Amino acid sequence: MRTNRRIIHIDMDCFYAAVEMRERPELAERPLAVGGASGRGVLTTCNYPARAYGVRSAMPVFKARELCPQLVIVPVRFELYRAASKAVREIFARYTELIEPLSLDEAYLDVSHLRRPGAEIAAEIRAAIFDETGLTASAGIGPNKLIAKVASDWNKPNGQCVVAPSKVDLFMQTLPVRRIWGVGPKSAARLTEHGIETCAQLQRKDKAWLAHEFGSFGLELYQLCRGIDERPVQANRIRKSLSNERTFSKNLESLTACQEELMRQHEEMIDDLRQSAPDRKIAKLLVKLKFSDFRRTTAEMPGQQPELKHYMNLLDEAWGRSGEPVRLLGIGVRFAESEGGSEQLELAL
Repeated sequence: MRTNRRIIHIDMDCFYAAVEMRERPELAERPLAVGGASGRGVLTTCNYPARAYGVRSAMPVFKARELCPQLVIVPVRFELYRAASKAVREIFARYTELIEPLSLDEAYLDVSHLRRPGAEIAAEIRAAIFDETGLTASAGIGPNKLIAKVASDWNKPNGQCVVAPSKVDLFMQTLPVRRIWGVGPKSAARLTEHGIETCAQLQRKDKAWLAHEFGSFGLELYQLCRGIDERPVQANRIRKSLSNERTFSKNLESLTACQEELMRQHEEMIDDLRQSAPDRKIAKLLVKLKFSDFRRTTAEMPGQQPELKHYMNLLDEAWGRSGEPVRLLGIGVRFAESEGGSEQLELAL
């Protein structure tokens, strides 16, 4: 493992909710969530007073209201969050060009070229964010992306954690395997079946066993559970897809109702494409449905212009797989990774 790298992971604290509290200070001490206000929607995020009641991101609204009847729920305002994110990234750019945004509210920074301690740089960045935007951020500092990201959760909110290269082995010993990059619920459950809950326990397994159980990802696990992560900070990280979806307060009972909703979503998605990816080539179009019985299906077609007629055809295909009422409908595009083989976007639609 290279020990001369200094990677910072910055994670804004309950970002959407924090921006809303900045705009409406009277909500700062009240339990607040951002997301759909209907009983069937889900929360995007919530502030810390709400979390004290057990409210969490991605929680259904009806469940959140059961836990916290006084919860204030405000709608998502992406333009506001994008503007705040832009201001934060401008602060990052004063320190390094090696910035890899993961979303509007988090990013990796490689500051290995600066002759200053990473902790000092992170503290300075966090102070500038607060002074200039009124928002707080937490940070993790370590020799690679894995360590930095895990460490950024250690002293939330509005704190930071440093893991020096000499401390990586100790840091990894008690780390739950579910905190490793790439380990999702299914992989974590399989590891639990084998009595593996921590990285120390995973380190006792050899490469042959891991490869047999998890294929090529098993070889990655062998490195990651030891705190070894050579992934670079990718300054020009390319977005792989763009989508729009909605969970409904009342199921859509007919294909006609789904078609009407699809037309609305298509209009919104085309606006997003014009603003954020006007020159990208498309590899696939897709329509996703979740039915009232919670089964999911996705219909896809290879690279085409993102015209409404193509999405209508995909909707017909997806609907025909069940015919049950629809709880969620989403549409999107997957972008091509290379220049060849797909249609160029022409968004004068």
